[in-house]
Amino acid sequence: FQKHEFFVDMTCEGCSNAVTRVLHRLGGESFDIDLPNKKVFIDSEHNVDTLLETLKKTGKNASYLGEKSGQ
Repeated sequence: FQKHEFFVDMTCEGCSNAVTRVLHRLGGESFDIDLPNKKVFIDSEHNVDTLLETLKKTGKNASYLGEKSGQ
C-alpha cells in the first residue's frame, strides 16, 4: 500500500475521533493521526480522491500533502 499524508484541520480529540470514524467506515484502512501537527497518515489501496472525500466528511478542512516513503 502507499502511505499517504493528509492535512486535516483538527483542533481537539473530538476532531481526531471524527477522522477515525470516517476512516473506519471506509474499511480496511491503517492510519495514524498526528493531532498536534494536524496530520493524518493513511496506508490504503484507495485512491487519494476517495481518501480526501472521506476526510472531508468530517466537515474539517482537509488537503493532500503527498506520499510518504515506505518507512
